[in-house]
Amino acid sequence: MKNSTGIKIGLVGMGKIARDQHVPAIAGNPAFELVAVASPNHKLEGFPHYPDVASLLSAIPDIDALAICTPPQIRYDIARYALERGHHVMLEKPPGATLNEVRALVELAEQQKVALHATWHSREAAGVEPARQWLANRKVRNVIVTWKEDVRVWHPGQTWIWKAGGLGVFDPGINALSIITRILPGHLVLRDAELAFPSNCEAPVAATLQLRNEHGTAVRMEFDFLQTGPQTWDIAVETDDGRLLLSLGGSVLRINDDPVMQAPDREYPNLYARFEELVRERRIDVDVTPFRLVADAFMCGRRVVAAPFVE
Repeated sequence: MKNSTGIKIGLVGMGKIARDQHVPAIAGNPAFELVAVASPNHKLEGFPHYPDVASLLSAIPDIDALAICTPPQIRYDIARYALERGHHVMLEKPPGATLNEVRALVELAEQQKVALHATWHSREAAGVEPARQWLANRKVRNVIVTWKEDVRVWHPGQTWIWKAGGLGVFDPGINALSIITRILPGHLVLRDAELAFPSNCEAPVAATLQLRNEHGTAVRMEFDFLQTGPQTWDIAVETDDGRLLLSLGGSVLRINDDPVMQAPDREYPNLYARFEELVRERRIDVDVTPFRLVADAFMCGRRVVAAPFVE
C-alpha cells in the first residue's frame, strides 16, 4: 500500500449509489480518505474531479484504491486499468457485465497481488447472518422471495439499466439472490425462468424464477420493477421448525411471526470495513454465485414481451 497512514481512495462514477452510500460510508470510516472523483458528468463538491480513471490516476498516482460505481457495462475496462497499475479495487454489484470479465479481473488481481472486492451490500443487512445461523440446523422446505420496487424511484433517468448488460429488474433482484445464496445450505440451480422484456428495452422489467438445491428445497422468486407505493423486499422460508421472514431487504428478521431483530442500515459501512481488511492483507473476495444465477436466467429463461417502458 502506497500510503502508510490511511487508505487513499477515489470514487469512479458519481451516480445515486455513490452519493447515497459510498460517500457517507467512506466519511464514517477513519481508515479511508476520499481524495478524488472520476466521472464524466458529475462532480462532488469539495473534491478534485477528473473526467475518467486515466486522468485521475495520472494526477494522483499514489492513490491506494478505487471504488468503481459505474454502470456494469463499462466497469471491466476501468477496473483492469486500475489493477494493472497496482491499485486495489472495490466493485459495486454486479461486479461486471459478464462472468468472464470478472474471472479476468480476479486473475489480474492475483498477478498484481492487490485487493479485489466484489461487493454484495444486501448480505450485510442486519438480519442476514442471524437468518443463516438459524437455518443451518433446520430442514428448509420451501422459500418464496418477493422483490418488487419502483424503478422510477430508485433509478430515475438511468437509461443504462434498460440496455444490454444493465440487468433491468435483476439489478435489484440480484440483491435477493445474494441473500438466499448466503443463507440457504447447498447449491441452488435454476429450474425455470420467465423474463418480461418491455418492447422498447433490452433488459427485463419483471421476472419469475424457480430454483432448487440438492436437498430438494424449492425457491420461487418474483421480481417486479414497476411496484408503486410501499416497496417489497421479502424472503419467506418455511422449515420443519417454523417460518422465517426477512423483510425490508434483510434488515428485519422475524421467526414464527415474532420479531427477532430490526437494526439500522450498516450495509455499506460493513463493506468498507471488509475492504479495509482486504487492502491491508492484499487479498481477494469475489463470489460470483448470485451473478451466475442471473446469467443462467438470461440464458435459459423464456422471454415474453411486456408493454413499452416510459420514464
